[in-house]
Amino acid sequence: MVELTDPERAPNPLGEVEALVDGGDMDCGSGLLLLITRAMRRLGPGQLLGVRSAEISVVTDLPAWADLVGHELIAEIAESSDGPWWFAVRKAGVAAQAATVFTQGERTPVGHRLWIYTNFDCNLACGYCCAESSPKAAARRFDPALATAVFGEFVAEGGREVFFTGGEPFMNPELGALVAAAAGLDRTVLTNGMVFTRGTRREILENLDRDVVLQISLDSATPDLHDRQRGAGSWSRAFDGITLARSLGFRVRVAATLYDEDPKGVEALHRRLDDAGIALPDRVVRPVAQEGFASQGVHVSLDTLEPEPTLTADGAWWHPVAVTDPHLRIADAPLPLAEVFGVVRDTLAVQDAAAQSGREVFRCA
Repeated sequence: MVELTDPERAPNPLGEVEALVDGGDMDCGSGLLLLITRAMRRLGPGQLLGVRSAEISVVTDLPAWADLVGHELIAEIAESSDGPWWFAVRKAGVAAQAATVFTQGERTPVGHRLWIYTNFDCNLACGYCCAESSPKAAARRFDPALATAVFGEFVAEGGREVFFTGGEPFMNPELGALVAAAAGLDRTVLTNGMVFTRGTRREILENLDRDVVLQISLDSATPDLHDRQRGAGSWSRAFDGITLARSLGFRVRVAATLYDEDPKGVEALHRRLDDAGIALPDRVVRPVAQEGFASQGVHVSLDTLEPEPTLTADGAWWHPVAVTDPHLRIADAPLPLAEVFGVVRDTLAVQDAAAQSGREVFRCA
């Protein structure tokens, strides 16, 4: 039976909630979300709704829905491996749904942007790394000859911008050749800024064209948060990297990665970047994606994530945050690029058609 239950008369393992919806074996598409939405309208901002479900698909679909509309899933309890499952969802206020410290953006047309994983090894082992990079990770380096073929096809397809990421790209001794192969395109290299201050990596840095943008990671205004997330001493070395790159004439973008909304912390970071001379458009604040090493963060899926096709040495993927997710693998090889883009476009077309045909006119008069 599906009903709105008095939580005081219906024991549940969630503790105190304002209302409780028993969804039985109903899935989200067959009416459960309608029932939940109706219950949410009766709650005030910050109040909790309990949901019970015996349908396993709800374990995936309910968190995705909550994230999409701005509510917060704060608890999930399974009575057994086969269910039923209990969820506690905190209703967001209007302001909470509209305002965020995280950088927003528009959909990029498929074929305009391409991501390249130059390698997967890294000097750091960040606990939220979506690529599962670390000093022990296999390098899986992208070959410059392959890059030349990729970028030739990318330009022919109307490509405009390339982002090189990793791993730590400056740990690939052929990074310079990879970046040079994309000459004529807008090019950005994502780096932690820690390893290019001396030796051959300094030479790679200095030999890059000055129209190459360097996006350097800095998670906080002071070392505390950044060093907790990335390792002791990493904040000061990253900041030194920012200073060095700007002194050499590079445009520097700064990207922060956060688990939670932190308005005060982000405000402090902006003040720090003001002092460092980093322009406001060159600042990115992004949430942790629950991929790779991350056990928490934003849930991403084919249905919720706008595609940004991404190539590795051994395949193609829907988005750069999802290169450890087999469900978001597009192809087992990076070429032909036309097929990669074609799969993405066809998938979007199916999703758009499904959205348009999701409701049917049912005439009764």
